[in-house]
Amino acid sequence: MNRIMKERLPQLDLFRAFAIFCVIQVHSSSFAAAEQALNSPYFYFYNWMNIFFKVGTPSFIFLSSFVLFYNYFDQPVNGALVRKFYKKRLTYIILPYILVSCCYYAVVAYERGILRSTPILDHLQTLGFKLLTGTAYTHLYFVFISIQFYILFPLLLWLFQSFRKHKVLLALILPLGLALQWGFVFLNKYQLQLPNKGSYALSYMAYYMMGAAFAIYFEQIKGWLKTDWKKMSKRYKLYTVALWSCWLIIAFVHVQLWYSYRLGLSKPNTFWFELLWNVHTLFSAIVLMKAAFIIHRKASTFWVKFFTRMGEVSFAMYLFHPIVLLYYRKIRNYVYLPGESLRYLAFIVGGSLCAIGISWIFVQFCFKRLPFASLFLGSVPSSLRKKKSPAGTDSNQKQSIPSNM
Repeated sequence: MNRIMKERLPQLDLFRAFAIFCVIQVHSSSFAAAEQALNSPYFYFYNWMNIFFKVGTPSFIFLSSFVLFYNYFDQPVNGALVRKFYKKRLTYIILPYILVSCCYYAVVAYERGILRSTPILDHLQTLGFKLLTGTAYTHLYFVFISIQFYILFPLLLWLFQSFRKHKVLLALILPLGLALQWGFVFLNKYQLQLPNKGSYALSYMAYYMMGAAFAIYFEQIKGWLKTDWKKMSKRYKLYTVALWSCWLIIAFVHVQLWYSYRLGLSKPNTFWFELLWNVHTLFSAIVLMKAAFIIHRKASTFWVKFFTRMGEVSFAMYLFHPIVLLYYRKIRNYVYLPGESLRYLAFIVGGSLCAIGISWIFVQFCFKRLPFASLFLGSVPSSLRKKKSPAGTDSNQKQSIPSNM
């Protein structure tokens, strides 16, 4: 069976840009919202920044699944496909994960003053454990759970392809994901009690399955994504209003729950945190997808290009930005910034801007100037690759949906 050429979806780079922006907001505000500014008059803003944007990683997970099923669902599952699939993942995901994990481990050991004082065998043993659990640094769990999904993907692809003639079974993909995810939530709470539950792909199966469902039913969904409000049918308008309204309401409730809890005003059952986060992030993934199509269609060329370029390097920015925040926060060692002050607010906003700007500049420089950059930062975006000849334009004509995000 010949491969069916898929429609190129440049809107997905905008989606990636929005998602990495959300991730950085959460990481930039984490200390302020959790401990350093509880008595600040601006605490509601810090908490809102930390919880409202807590949708970036789930959105990346949703998009990763969407991209894989969009690209592979119409291809036969055979040895050639599986080999090609794993070769790309090994080169552009697993290898960068290992190398970046080693770098972060070394940085943390250096900062703690144990890099030289600890025996090398102890370092290797600890590093091996962290590699196998996605805990070398706080953000690397995302890559670790992505690797787990890649292991399952050929099996899931074959399974869902076998459902083609049974549309009822295909319609159950998202409910299946929800059942697996919440089954794991209950099992972990009452039986396993894993300390790093977020390092297991089962914690995110609803997002993986929703991404698969979106890809499989994309021909039916893209009409809604690409249609202007004025041209929508009444039914589509109703769906759109319901989506955005529910998203805003759930996001507000989620923010309020954490605000009340962090100030000691309430002690909700942990299931409420899990439920509101799950619903908030599921709605957010769909909203970001819709927003990407709207902005790609309506925004000026400048902004479309801006978000596209940012989205193209989002995976590399995801890997690198925590190191920017780590050393940016050392400013507090030299400048007095009480958590209640307006200066501290500027410090938090400045951290977000630095994490975005410095990370973006750094990874762009690496991709352009360092031939080995892909070993650490993933695949080089087509817009940053050196053109070998004027005639060599095939790489720009291909479906530009890198699957590392």
